[in-house]
Amino acid sequence: MDYKKVGVDIEAGKKAVFNIIPLVKSTYTKGAIDSLGLFGSLFSIGELNYKNPVLVSGTDGVGTKLKIAFAADKHDTIGIDLVAMSVNDIACMGAKPLFFLDYISTSGLNPNIMKKIVSGIACGCKTAKCSLLGGEMAEMPSFYQDGEYDIAGFAVGIVEKNDIINGSDIKDGDKIIGVASSGLHSNGYSLARRIIFDEMGFNIDTPLLKTGKTVKEALLEPTIIYSELIQKLKGNFKIKGIAHITGGGLRENIVRILPADIVAEIDKHSWKIPELFMLLKENGGLNEDEFYKVFNAGIGMALIVDGSIKNEVVTFINETKYMDLTMFNAQEIGSIICPKKTSKDAEVILV
Repeated sequence: MDYKKVGVDIEAGKKAVFNIIPLVKSTYTKGAIDSLGLFGSLFSIGELNYKNPVLVSGTDGVGTKLKIAFAADKHDTIGIDLVAMSVNDIACMGAKPLFFLDYISTSGLNPNIMKKIVSGIACGCKTAKCSLLGGEMAEMPSFYQDGEYDIAGFAVGIVEKNDIINGSDIKDGDKIIGVASSGLHSNGYSLARRIIFDEMGFNIDTPLLKTGKTVKEALLEPTIIYSELIQKLKGNFKIKGIAHITGGGLRENIVRILPADIVAEIDKHSWKIPELFMLLKENGGLNEDEFYKVFNAGIGMALIVDGSIKNEVVTFINETKYMDLTMFNAQEIGSIICPKKTSKDAEVILV
C-alpha cells in the first residue's frame, strides 16, 4: 500500500507545480516578493506611496459554472472567472487589487488541466494588474467525482482611507449607470443548467440560435474584470457608490450600498436584455421577481454618480478599452429618489 494506490500522486503534484511557476511569476507587479515554495506569500506595500492605506479583501468561488467546464472539457477560462469574482467585489470599495491567491481541489491531479486552470487565473490577474502570489492544490480522491475539481480564491487590494467608496454621500437626484456584463458571469448556473439541459433538452454543443453561440460558448463566456475600469473612473470622476451585480441581482446588490431611507429606482426598459437571459426567462417560466433576483440581466456593475456628470461618465466608460477591445458598454439605468420621511430601510425598485 502507498499513497498513489489510494489515488494521491505526489509526482503529478510536483509536475503540476513545476508547470505553473512561469505563469505565476509572469503576473508579478510592484511590491510582489518571490516567495514560491515558502509557507506564506509576501507582498510589500511600503513602496506603494500610500499615506493612510487600508487593505480590502474579498473571497469567492465560481460555483456550478464548473459543471459546464467539465462537460465541455474546457478549463482555460474558468480561472478568469475566479479572479473576477473577488477583484470586482473589492473594486466596489474603490480598492486597487494587489495580489491574489487560489485554492484548487481535485479528485486527481492532471498536470495539463491544472496548467490550463492556472493560465486562466494568471490571465485574470494580469487583466486586474495584480500579482498571483501563490495558492494550494489538494488531491482528494473519492471526495470529488473523477475528473472534477473545485476552485476558490481571495484578493487583497488597497485604498486610501479617505477614498473608500461606501455610498454614504448618495443623495436624491443621483443617477445609476449600468455597465454591461458579458453573460451570466458566475451566478445562476444551477438554474440555468436545469433550464437548458433538463427543460430544453439541449446538450453542450447545441447552438443557441439568437445568441450566435453554442451552449458551451455562451455559458463559459468569462466574467468581465471591472477593477481597472474603476481605477480609471476614480481618477477622473467622483463615484459615490458601486455595486457588483452577482447573486441576488440588481435589487439585492444595489441596496447594499444605499444609505437608509434612500430608494434606487431602476428602469428595466432602459437597456436591452441579452438574448441568453431572455431564453432562460422564457423557457424556465420565470416570473419577473425570480428572474431579476437570480440573474444579472445584462448588467455586471452599477455605478452611482451625481446627475450632473452622468453623460461624461457614460462616454468615458464606452471609450475605455478592455483587454485591447472596446468592450465596455454603459448607459443610465435609473435614479436615486428620496421619499418622504419614513422608517423604511433602503430599497431598490424596478419599474
